[in-house]
Parts: sequence; structure tokens; C-alpha cells
Amino acid sequence: MNLPWLDPGDPFPDPARAWDHRQPAPGLLAAGGALDVDSLHRAYSSGIFPWFSEGQPILWWSTDPRMVLVPAEFRLHRSLRKTITRLLAESRLEIRIDSDFDEVIRACAGSPRPGQAGTWIVAQMLRAYGAFHRAGHVHSVETWIDGQLAGGLYCVNIGAAVFGESMFTRVQDASKIALAALVAFCLEHDLRMIDCQQNTQHLASLGAREIPRAAFVAQVAQSVKKPSPRWRFEPIYWQRLLLRTT
Repeated sequence: MNLPWLDPGDPFPDPARAWDHRQPAPGLLAAGGALDVDSLHRAYSSGIFPWFSEGQPILWWSTDPRMVLVPAEFRLHRSLRKTITRLLAESRLEIRIDSDFDEVIRACAGSPRPGQAGTWIVAQMLRAYGAFHRAGHVHSVETWIDGQLAGGLYCVNIGAAVFGESMFTRVQDASKIALAALVAFCLEHDLRMIDCQQNTQHLASLGAREIPRAAFVAQVAQSVKKPSPRWRFEPIYWQRLLLRTT
């Protein structure tokens, strides 16, 4: 199957046309195009995301199945619950949103995904997501411990759709705390699905699961039509997650 080549501004192919398991890169949909704000907005709104390495053209993906985390199904392991509860009781933990986005994405770029020798957050991606952030569609969720940035993540938000991108940690469990905070935020604002893109054992251990791409794309199409929440974290958001019995 030939891979479509996009010129800047071209419409994206239907995600159903992405390469399947019989092809060398399952989920690969197209190459080329641009990483401007409009292209990224159109891509995410269609269940498509960019992912490529240094020296490659822009590559666009829509994997099938799609790994998602439903906030109501998040598994807050006992040890992490105890850590969060202790740090809050000692007034040592603060969750901030977008207070240092540039540092978060740079730190994520320095933390390759498991099994990868290098980062996919190349300079072109740093510039693109910086612009997407300034347009109001990318947010950092940051774990601050003892007044220092200890870990965090960044995610894309369009309407009520949330797309997890990458995370980093400098202190044990700090990235997990940031993810738990994102889940708490989503529970508070009735954001019902966090896109995780691809299956990993770590995500599965936290309650993420695979769903068919068609179901994912349909859910995204509905979610992007809804209003976006105000991206601010209040400490009271922890209660619903920490007091949950399962």
C-alpha cells in the first residue's frame, strides 16, 4: 500500500486507511504536511497524531486498536495513594498547570519512551507544541514537591477530548502523581477518556485498555464539540480520587 504524501494544508486521509498489521508500520496513515496549529488541531480532532524521529519526514498515525484511560477506571495503587496522602498532609505537594510548560516538554524530550534509544520530541515538535500550547490546546500538569518541579506530563485538549503525550520524572513517583492529578482533573470536569495512543504494560497496570479505532474516533468526534474546561487544578479535586474505595 502506498503511503499518502501531504502538502501543507491538505486534508488528512480517513483514519480507517491507516496501515494495518500486514504492513511494516501498523497505524501509519500519511507523511508530510505541516505541524502548524491548524494542522495539529485537525489531526487530533480526527484521532490522528504525529510521531517521527530526527531525519524523518512528519509521520501521521492512527493506531488500531487505540489505548485509552477512562478516568473512572484508573487504578490508584495503594502505595501511590499513601504517597500522595502523606505529601499533602505534610504540605509538600502542589499540582500546578501550565506554570512551566517549556521546562516540562524539554524534560519529556530528555526522557525517551521505554525501548527507544532516542526521543521523538525533536526540535520541530518542541516548536510546534509550544505554538499549540500558546494557542490554548496543550497543557502541562506539574508535580511540585518541596517547591521544586519533580515531574509532570503534557497533554493536548480540544473540547472535552484529552490526549496524553509524554511524561517525565525527577523524583520517584512524581510522573505517576501528575497522571493521578490529570485523572482527578478529568473526573472533576467530566472528561471521560484520556488517549494514551499505544499499549504499554505500565499504562495497562493503571487501568488503561484498548478500544477499536472506530470507537475511539467516534468518541473524539463527539468530545471535540463540547466546551473545554478551565485548566486550573484545585486541591479539592484530590478528594474524589483519594476517597474512592476501588
